[in-house]
Amino acid sequence: MPEEISAMILSKLKNNAQDYIGCPVKDAVITVPAYFNDTQRRATRDAGRIAGLNVLQIINEPTAAALAYGLNKTIKGEENILIFDLGGGTFDISILNINNSTFTVKATAGDAHLGGKDFTNKIVDYFVEEFKRKYEKDLSTNLRSLNRLRIACERAKCILSSSFYASIEVEHLFDGIDFFTGITRAQFEEAITLIEKAIEEANLTKSDINEVVLVGGSSRIPMVKELVSSYFHERKIRRSINPDEAVVCGAAIQAASLSGDQSESIKNLNLYDVLSLSLGVDNRGTTVDTLIKRNTRIPAEGKDIRITCRDGQTVIRFRVVQGERELVKDNTVLGEVVLEGITSAPRDETKVELTYKVDINGIIHVSAVELGTGLSREITISNNELSQEEIERLIKEAEMYQEEDRKDRERIQSMNKLDDYARQLLKRLNNEKDRYKIKIEDEEKLRNIITTTIEWISDHHDASKEEYDEKRNELLNLASSLFK
Repeated sequence: MPEEISAMILSKLKNNAQDYIGCPVKDAVITVPAYFNDTQRRATRDAGRIAGLNVLQIINEPTAAALAYGLNKTIKGEENILIFDLGGGTFDISILNINNSTFTVKATAGDAHLGGKDFTNKIVDYFVEEFKRKYEKDLSTNLRSLNRLRIACERAKCILSSSFYASIEVEHLFDGIDFFTGITRAQFEEAITLIEKAIEEANLTKSDINEVVLVGGSSRIPMVKELVSSYFHERKIRRSINPDEAVVCGAAIQAASLSGDQSESIKNLNLYDVLSLSLGVDNRGTTVDTLIKRNTRIPAEGKDIRITCRDGQTVIRFRVVQGERELVKDNTVLGEVVLEGITSAPRDETKVELTYKVDINGIIHVSAVELGTGLSREITISNNELSQEEIERLIKEAEMYQEEDRKDRERIQSMNKLDDYARQLLKRLNNEKDRYKIKIEDEEKLRNIITTTIEWISDHHDASKEEYDEKRNELLNLASSLFK
């Protein structure tokens, strides 16, 4: 099991530490990539337990790096720090606000497939395809040839760190064919896109970033440094911290804080993280009403008042939705709250307060309370169920389909307005005072049209906004002419 392999590594590290300091080690803070999902975090915690460690907390790597950088630095007022964490297999960007001893994560962006090894893998894949095009031979079937190409690509990657072009020369690569080619450095520039994305989501501009800290082994690549320096300004780039040690130093600082260390630099330390994706509730099963937006600092709380949509309704359901899209079907449904036994009353009269709470560990607690009676229901949902790739896909889809989502929301709003107005008219017809304002024959005519309209809505959920608006206007004009 992966947990057992991780536990072996942690056990070795624990033994090394015990040998060095000469006393038992029992507690630990373990760091993970910023977008590790719940399963991966739980597996990491289990690995620590298997290794005989009490895991005090699991924190994100860029956040730990910021702690290491900011703790011993004299900061006057507030500063926004961008942590550029490029490792062997993952890439994380985090923007933190540091104000005295308070570290607040403002936004996080990342790519689980953009690290030093991934640069090499992309280069290898590119040249495997080029070899196939040139010679109609698939060298990936020969492990020895593939390894020789990989070594050449790794060398080329290092050359690209300081040059715009690198040549690749491998004699007798496959079936006696000499392979000579070259590559440019454009692939590295994907990192800049994620920087821009994180800055935008933190509601900042490039000029608001005071300092940029490079961590992770692959951040040593000169070309990576050059790209980041050219995007910001050279004077903002900080290299005072060891990129290989920054994260583990931050973990040690957080462990000291959690253990009650009373040293001047640690005792007042506060660390706040953010929510990766927005949390909302379904609105009539179709659209999403957001209660807590992504990149909101946690712990966080969001409230909303929901009302019944049918006369005599005694059960009300809410679906807890995670994502950035307008429609429920385009997001992830985390769970459902069902409140049974609510007061039977006409539609819109029974009100239920829905509360979302996200604790410091990212666990979602949902409660629904009927206002007036106090009838309640609570559930707990584990957050971080989505992998990094799924989070990135949802955010990209939200950006891509923004206009389409807007039109869908407007269409559904028109449908709801038509449905609400039809039911309001029906309520008027059943009200003794209003019934005297309309002729008996007109009342029957209007009642039939309302019933037909409600049935039409039920069968035409995909109708256009214009169709809903037209039917509502027709109903509005008819009712205006009949009620005196």
